Amino acid sequence: MLTPKLFTTLKGYTLKQFYSDAVAGIVVGIVAIPLAIAFAIASGVSPDRGLITVVVAGFLISALGGSKVQIGGPTGAFVVIIYAVVQKHGVDGLVVATLMAGILLVVMGLARFGTIIKFIPHSVIVGFTSGIAVIIFKSQFKDFCGYTGAGFNIYAAALGLLSVLIILFWPKISRRMPGALIALLLTSVIAVLFKLPVETIGSRFGHLPSVIPMPVIPKVSLTLIRDLFPSAFAIALLGSVESLLSAVVSDGMIGAKHRSNMELVGQGVANIGAALFGGIPATGAIARTVTNIKNGGRTPVAGLIHALVVLLIVIFLGKFIVYVPLACLAGILVVVAYNMSEWRSFLELLKSTKGVILVLLATFLLTVFVDLAAAIQVGMVLYAFIFMKRMSDTSSVHLLAKELRKDEKAESQEQPGFSIPKGVEVFEIDGPLFFNATEQFDEIDKAVGEKPKARILRFRNVPFIDSTGMHALKGFIHRCSRNKIPLIIEGLRIQPLNEIIKADLYEVLGEDNVCGSIQDAILRAEEMIGKQ
Repeated sequence: MLTPKLFTTLKGYTLKQFYSDAVAGIVVGIVAIPLAIAFAIASGVSPDRGLITVVVAGFLISALGGSKVQIGGPTGAFVVIIYAVVQKHGVDGLVVATLMAGILLVVMGLARFGTIIKFIPHSVIVGFTSGIAVIIFKSQFKDFCGYTGAGFNIYAAALGLLSVLIILFWPKISRRMPGALIALLLTSVIAVLFKLPVETIGSRFGHLPSVIPMPVIPKVSLTLIRDLFPSAFAIALLGSVESLLSAVVSDGMIGAKHRSNMELVGQGVANIGAALFGGIPATGAIARTVTNIKNGGRTPVAGLIHALVVLLIVIFLGKFIVYVPLACLAGILVVVAYNMSEWRSFLELLKSTKGVILVLLATFLLTVFVDLAAAIQVGMVLYAFIFMKRMSDTSSVHLLAKELRKDEKAESQEQPGFSIPKGVEVFEIDGPLFFNATEQFDEIDKAVGEKPKARILRFRNVPFIDSTGMHALKGFIHRCSRNKIPLIIEGLRIQPLNEIIKADLYEVLGEDNVCGSIQDAILRAEEMIGKQ
């Protein structure tokens, strides 16, 4: 259903709910400001671009998204990709990559990919998330300690440490006012009051604009699109995963159900909007969404208000942002990196199977030492191969004639009054037939001693067959025909039956040789043997 949640939640909207949404929106707007500034600077762009993203993308995500309480904006997960794009293609390249990612997200939503994205392996998500956390932590070391070529700045280090302590312990005093904002205000006042020799936003970036710029369509070329596509795809994939994960978490907290495809479309439009206004990639932010819920937000109106609050603060108080010490922002990001590191999940996955550990470590190490796009691609491919190996391990072929002699009682309970006639081979196929199908049919051929008079294939435990499986089955049917061995297939489920009909194998087999039960298949085999 591609209808924004805002349109449905406004039916029966009350003044009481507006008050709750307004309070939540104001609180989340205040929370978003230091995070937006910190994420922008860590990404290699000026802080005003982070604030622009909160205003534009945050508003559009709430207006057009598929979640009641989703709060959107820049997040720590994007820092690694954004920084790499800016270093290679500049800010203009980042704008194009963000625009491309937005278009990809819209296409994914329209193509109903919302449910598919939820199946991205947990080991891949934990691997790249932990890798991003390590990179963020490492990237903030210089600002946190005030490090320059001449040495460390003890004042900056003290402000950075103070920021971390405030964020960690402030919730014990008050949960209404965010610790990050208290840290930002207090360290800024200390730095100005005592004229501390520390680097600030103003000293590094100069004066910041107090208005939102007019939208500008970026210059795009085919060469640039080709060069930026891997990064744009990574932004789109990461944004979709994080936004849908946030939506699932929020659903559990408020007892609602989000519209995953509409959420992707909303995220896409929001990123397109952010790009046109010179912002950076945005997605659903889990921490800010949870803050919204805990403060009474229950409709997208809270998200709209949060964006408007940030806009008003930028217009009327934006000139004071230049006094914020960079060490304070580094301290905020250190806490963000710790919270997103998922170290408990990381350690838990290290106790899992070898395949899961391989995917986890490969994704983690590639994120840290290569880049996020490569990490996600390699992690997904590795997991796909491991999954196929596991599926092939669950598929098997059994010759029931041999099993009858070992466990005749169990088999006779299944088919009372029936025995396998002499010269008839009955094979049971367990599991799906796809890439491993050729090997399975080879096993049947190898199991042949004396040439059978008839052969029965039991398909009752085959839930799925793909084109590779159909190709192998077709070859097996032709081999049986060439060797003049009558073949009967029994117990076909709907999907394999439909595929056999589509491949015209139903006519090749003959309607009488496709049976619904083992009893009918044995009677058919006896009939065919009698005609030989």
